[in-house]
Amino acid sequence: MKKIFLLFFALVLLSFDSTPQNVVWQPETIKELTSEWKGERTPDGRPKVSDELLERLKTLSMEEVWSTLRRNGYQNQFENFSGTYENGWKILHPDQVMTGRVVTAQFMPLRKDFDNYVQKQAEKEGTKTPVTNYAPIIKLLDGDVYVADSYGKIIEGTLIGDNLGNAIYRAGKKGVIFNGSVRDVEGLSQIEGFNAWIRGSDPSAINQMMIASVNAPIRIGRVTVLPGDVVLAKTTGVAFIPPHLVQKVVISGEFTALYDEFTRFCMKTNKYEYVNEAFVVDDEVFERDFKEWLDKYPDLPLSRQELDDYMKERDERRKAAEREGR
Repeated sequence: MKKIFLLFFALVLLSFDSTPQNVVWQPETIKELTSEWKGERTPDGRPKVSDELLERLKTLSMEEVWSTLRRNGYQNQFENFSGTYENGWKILHPDQVMTGRVVTAQFMPLRKDFDNYVQKQAEKEGTKTPVTNYAPIIKLLDGDVYVADSYGKIIEGTLIGDNLGNAIYRAGKKGVIFNGSVRDVEGLSQIEGFNAWIRGSDPSAINQMMIASVNAPIRIGRVTVLPGDVVLAKTTGVAFIPPHLVQKVVISGEFTALYDEFTRFCMKTNKYEYVNEAFVVDDEVFERDFKEWLDKYPDLPLSRQELDDYMKERDERRKAAEREGR
């Protein structure tokens, strides 16, 4: 019995030794982490949501995005850092909306023994240079947004200046979202097309900080962010959307926008009597008129097939709710 126990213990130790914690999460691990995504992937294993969906996402309101996420069981995907004990976002160009595929990085206060492990492990993984704040940037591809948790550090917590900002934009054509700070805001603001959601800025250089992981799960406020998530960043805050839900979020949001437009049209033209914040009209009549209005809409934001499929699913969902209500 003792020999069996010793053999088991040795196997456990061997398994721990053979599977060390990666600094840069590997493609197979990311694929397992994001297994609900069935589409194309980047070489590092992250889901590659199409550029078309990224562009369509820009037109949606945060409420439209949030409602679909919540309906699908994702209730913690929005952050605006506005609260009694939070500073809020500082946005480089508040008038510009940013969407993109996420590359993540986790920063921590420097601890020498842990950093020694990180550097040795990264070298085993194939990183030939010391792991610094440049490590996540070399992972960026076109359409990527660099998202980092640097625990809100402002002074000596500046993850990038304008030189790295230029490198980020050259690689991803997007920008950054940091739970932390940057330096040289003037220089960063002059990079055409680059945007940033940050907690603040400071002229000091980064100091006493270390990278703990790249392309691993991180926390941005009340959101758990995974590599390959799609981010929608607006003046109201940021939403991180699981890649397998992006198409559903976009189509649902576009439909809701059309429905709201028809509602405003009905109010403006006095199509129906309006009492106590509701139209005085049978649901069947309202739906019929809405569909007729859609048939004449000049430039639908979604394809007719997407619209028909969504409305069919919506009708089935309504009927199911009515059955449960009875």
